[in-house]
Amino acid sequence: MTEHRGISPAVDPDAYVAPTAVLVGDVRVAAGARILHGAVLTAEDGRVVVGRNTVVMENALVRGRASHPAIIGDSVMVGPHAHVNGSIVGDEAFVATGASLFPGSSIGGGAEVRINAVVQVNTVVAAGTVVPIGWVAVGDPAQLFSPDRHDDIWAVQRTLDFPGTVYGVGRDASMRDIMRGQSEFYGEHADDRPV
Repeated sequence: MTEHRGISPAVDPDAYVAPTAVLVGDVRVAAGARILHGAVLTAEDGRVVVGRNTVVMENALVRGRASHPAIIGDSVMVGPHAHVNGSIVGDEAFVATGASLFPGSSIGGGAEVRINAVVQVNTVVAAGTVVPIGWVAVGDPAQLFSPDRHDDIWAVQRTLDFPGTVYGVGRDASMRDIMRGQSEFYGEHADDRPV
């Protein structure tokens, strides 16, 4: 476990964190939760919360940001290699292997985001919805598209402000400017301290 920005992770005594899992900063893990080998839960400048009896499988990434904390409810499965970045995940949801949830998204209770599915920025997936294997959910409310429908996905996605939501920049920002900002942002880890 690692202190980041002056805040250390807090793990309930009834939770389990594998010795090869990494918890950084303002991470809260509730009773009965299980964080398995290789998982990374990193509160960059915003909180990560893992609810009761939730399992975060091997090599999953859960990232919280100031304007988009990662809040995972109770009795949730986060599959291996899943990417939960600044998303709110309701109770009893299923986030399958390789699924990607982007900042500002929310997944309703009991919803399923199946293998390699994507939930785009600022997308709202209603309770009980199934995002099929490899499909893309985009918009509020979410529209579901097969991955071969790029033009349809983009027609919705371009209105969701990916650069502003993820990087805090306008659409006209250069990659050089974006990466300068990201370098500075992640440079804050230079002051991290093992706890």
